[in-house]
Amino acid sequence: MNEQNFGQIEMPPRDDSFVRLYQNMKSELENVLVKMKEIFEERKHDEEVALLAENDDLLCQREDNDGDITPRHVHLSLNNDPQSMVFAWITFGNLPPSSIPIVKYGKDNNNLENTVTGSYSIFIYNGVIRYMYRATATNLEYNTRYYYTVGSEGNFSKIFTFKTFPQDLGIVNDVSMIPLRTAGLRGDFDMIIHVGDLAYDLHTNNGALGDQYMELMEPLISSMPYMVIAGNHEYDWKAKNFENYERRFYMPKNGDGKNQYYSFGVGPIQFIGVSTEFYGFFYDFGIQPVLDQASWLEKELQKANQNRNNKPWVMTYQHRPFYCSNENSMECDAFENLVIRTGYLNMPGLEPLYGKYGVDINWSGHEHSYERMFPVFDRQLYNQDSDPYHNAKATTYIITGSAGCHSYQAKFGNPSPFSAKRLNKYGYTVMHIKNMTHLYFEQIDTQATETNTVVDSWWMSKDLDYVINDENILQFLDL
Repeated sequence: MNEQNFGQIEMPPRDDSFVRLYQNMKSELENVLVKMKEIFEERKHDEEVALLAENDDLLCQREDNDGDITPRHVHLSLNNDPQSMVFAWITFGNLPPSSIPIVKYGKDNNNLENTVTGSYSIFIYNGVIRYMYRATATNLEYNTRYYYTVGSEGNFSKIFTFKTFPQDLGIVNDVSMIPLRTAGLRGDFDMIIHVGDLAYDLHTNNGALGDQYMELMEPLISSMPYMVIAGNHEYDWKAKNFENYERRFYMPKNGDGKNQYYSFGVGPIQFIGVSTEFYGFFYDFGIQPVLDQASWLEKELQKANQNRNNKPWVMTYQHRPFYCSNENSMECDAFENLVIRTGYLNMPGLEPLYGKYGVDINWSGHEHSYERMFPVFDRQLYNQDSDPYHNAKATTYIITGSAGCHSYQAKFGNPSPFSAKRLNKYGYTVMHIKNMTHLYFEQIDTQATETNTVVDSWWMSKDLDYVINDENILQFLDL
């Protein structure tokens, strides 16, 4: 073949089979990565449960309480009405047909003059029957102490007490019960927000561990609202659901109705609970829960911004963090973190919404450590001012995952430019609402020899009409 003939050879038409092959390989690789993540999570879960099983005083068989209608697991929660309180409890036996669940309450413990009727549902898990009750008192007075008892005629609980309008909030993850319970009963805070991983795990031993957790927490959570959001340990790997979490608690019903996402207000703050577990377990649930939450969240943030005159602070809380500097890079700077923060393919991330609507603070856990970030958006620091927490230019992220559990304290990797303070001591965070424009935060060390040892403290403040709307963020979001 001479040069002239070579130049005249016609090339065959382009075949896109290589494109299809690439796309198929890409899809297969994504499936493998998802499966590897699932195996990793299962092994991690099994190891943690095995560690817990070594501690016999935490993993004990529930007594045979069949037929027992004694009220147990009494706890409180808020809904989207600031002048109401939700009461919840369970029994292991069914009430007689003539009995109805009720709450008696009043401002005098010798005269519980008010009564509200409750509703109930039956929760059957691995053959164990639990009867779940709830009732709601409305038109409560602000800053007032109330006394109450729950149950049915002839089978009431002891008298509990609570005070309306929380001023100091304890925010925790992976609870160390004794220090937290002691501090709460001492009056160090008036409400708890628990950002996931409640009991390691609620469903363990046919739910017996969840029962014991609620028994141990009852002295505290019967005296103040206990607001929860799901973490990965609320997921039942065998049943492939969050049923033990969804059935034991009653969060506001203005979200998905199953405690996965919702909102409520306290004083000058609008709180929005968000599920990161729809991302973590999307291979079980698909993309639709992520899409539904994103649509709801945008509308909720729009409403929150329209109400900034009454509630100038908007805070979100979730289990898995966007930013962290722990040694476990998979959770701090890899696929899992990136998907939740920015999204993946048709799956929307959460950070663009936080930036678009000027979320002031985001709380998370998951990492067994405490870390306070400078204001940050899309991995860009906004701490140039002498006081970066006054009229902050971006969302401030706080990881409060060190309240303590059966597992371990996380190790830190290389310092992150986003990190203002990080500690791997067991503890919890308390937020003090000082007024409409000033908040004060303390990280409490639960391992210290002295009680109330503060290992980090800081102020956050804003002008009354200030909302985060930095030009760089808006430009990034193409707004």
